[in-house]
Amino acid sequence: MADWVAGFQSLLGFEEILYLSLGIAIGLFVGVLPGIGGTTALVLLTPFTFSLEPVQAFALAAGIMGSTSMGGVVTAILLNTPGQTANAVTCLDGFPLAQQGKAGYAIGAAASSNALGGMIGIISLLAIMPLAGQLVMAFGPPEFFLLAVLGLVLVATTARGRMFRALITTAFGLALATVGFSDVTGQERFTFGNEYLWDGVHLAPALIGLFAVAEMVQLTVKGGSVAKAGAPAAITGMFDGLMASIRNWGTLLRGSVIGTVVGIIPGIGGTVASFLSYGITVQSAKDPETFGKGNIKGIIATEAAINAKDGSMLIPTLAFGIPGSAEMAVFMTILVLHGMQPGPLMMMQNQVEIYGLIWALTAACVISAAVGIFLARPLAKLTRIDVQLLAPVIIAVGFVGSYAIDLSIENVLITAIFGVIGYVMIKFDYPRLPLVIAIVLGGIAERNFHQSMMMSDGDLSMFLGRAVSVVLLVSIALSLLAPNLKPLRRAAAMRRAAGGERFKRKIGG
Repeated sequence: MADWVAGFQSLLGFEEILYLSLGIAIGLFVGVLPGIGGTTALVLLTPFTFSLEPVQAFALAAGIMGSTSMGGVVTAILLNTPGQTANAVTCLDGFPLAQQGKAGYAIGAAASSNALGGMIGIISLLAIMPLAGQLVMAFGPPEFFLLAVLGLVLVATTARGRMFRALITTAFGLALATVGFSDVTGQERFTFGNEYLWDGVHLAPALIGLFAVAEMVQLTVKGGSVAKAGAPAAITGMFDGLMASIRNWGTLLRGSVIGTVVGIIPGIGGTVASFLSYGITVQSAKDPETFGKGNIKGIIATEAAINAKDGSMLIPTLAFGIPGSAEMAVFMTILVLHGMQPGPLMMMQNQVEIYGLIWALTAACVISAAVGIFLARPLAKLTRIDVQLLAPVIIAVGFVGSYAIDLSIENVLITAIFGVIGYVMIKFDYPRLPLVIAIVLGGIAERNFHQSMMMSDGDLSMFLGRAVSVVLLVSIALSLLAPNLKPLRRAAAMRRAAGGERFKRKIGG
């Protein structure tokens, strides 16, 4: 408890508050720009942190990591352009709400979910820190493989009415996931001699094309503005959006727990956390057909998971030196620059700095949400601008952002190609998110399946001999059965209601 208080006090100095505020401002800015992301910002600022005190450096880094998600929310909702990869799921229900003139409502819900999800994630982090070692070690290649399979199953089962099309786009995404050097054999696959493709299809440029460019082209063809004609002109509903997270506290809590658990698992990331949370929310909803059309629960579940995972990602990073994401890998560099070697010794010797970092992350979540709410009203007016004026600007920013990721002209080419693919998918009503999730999970599934088979000499029964694997297998089975069980329950309820009516008529007769 003393270290917890000391960590809080370490952030109260003028310079510490200044660097935290600077980090939040940078995080919001790069979050809005498609493709840039918190990782790029941290990489650029890492040399600058060398001259800072450890707590000041941590405050700057935490400000960036805790606020990029909120920046990405704004463009995801208003323009269907996710600033971060994880925010792609927010587009599913956020953009339809913006088209209905409810951008303020959507951003308000996203902001409160960001803040509350981050706080719940931090509380969960503090609660499970004593068990961190056991939790991290419980996941091996079999569990990673099954977690990837669960994500792919949720992709198919949440595409209500378009399951066959979702399966086609998932298969296409899995095919794209095989591009590059194989992690198992080391062979070069489908690169056509191009060095750029050695690392596979680069996700950030592909996302910019698939969502930002494709959506702007689609809107240009249709004409008008983002908000549909007849939608309310006033930007209202901010307070209702803020309260929506509290009214749907079960969705918020579930998303936060999912984000916390996924964050503990090294190398999985926010995209998987957000989609798992969204998919499970759809599976458990009484009105699954409303998701993708502007259901506020979709935003709450997604954003709560994204921010909750930020805190729990610190567990494998600090306790074992295993970065939970690209951001955490860069953050480890900052730790080493300041003479701290991640591992059990750091957990014992640098608790004040660790708790200071946790407090800084919490503050970043809350402050960035407040700033996002403050900016929502003027930014939401973007949805009223004629798309003929707006689209060229968004497309140009998208291409510049794609190039800026690693100063590669090939990124721009990938963005253009996926822009065409995205537009075709919109035109023929094929869901785009399964493609993204399949690219993310395809490599994880392939690599860990082969590692599992090497561990067991090809014996598939190993998946039944591990507790976490069994839990994941049951989750996969339930996910497959859930869409079929709900219609049966509805039919049974209708039969009972009809039987009751007949009985009443008989008694009345």
